[in-house]
Amino acid sequence: MFVIVALMACGENSANKVDSFSRIEQSNTENNTASAVKAVLPEFELLDVNGTPVNLKNFKGKKLFVNLWASWCPPCRAEMPSIEKLYKSLDSNKVAFVMVSLDDNFEKAKKYVSKKKLKLPIYYPQRSLPGMFNVQSIPASFIFDESGNLIQAIEGSADYNTSQFRDMLK
Repeated sequence: MFVIVALMACGENSANKVDSFSRIEQSNTENNTASAVKAVLPEFELLDVNGTPVNLKNFKGKKLFVNLWASWCPPCRAEMPSIEKLYKSLDSNKVAFVMVSLDDNFEKAKKYVSKKKLKLPIYYPQRSLPGMFNVQSIPASFIFDESGNLIQAIEGSADYNTSQFRDMLK
């Protein structure tokens, strides 16, 4: 029996929103070893759907699911229903969702979410993306623990409506 897994992603990033990439691993040139660098929740200014500024650091204390997406990206649109189901199945007092739209105009994202009747909280970057979020393609998701430590990063679409993700975020 063969199993084929297909990961789909859109490769068109908004270049004006992306700054330099900071690596999770850094090379130690003195002794030629690689050491893990703890990836932590970055400072990142966003706007919510009402135009209110929000900093990603404000979500510290809760587990955090951050997703980079765009309304023009077919894989992003394909995974949205599973993220919506995950979002609805978890306690909002313990887990926060931050869906970061990379559309060139936030109104496009708002219209898409409204048309699809999604309840996911969407945000728009006020400045360029932090290095941690400089990915080769979208969708991309980042899951942080309550202390702001990165516990999982996923590039490409996925089915998030699973017991594995629910357990991770509880």
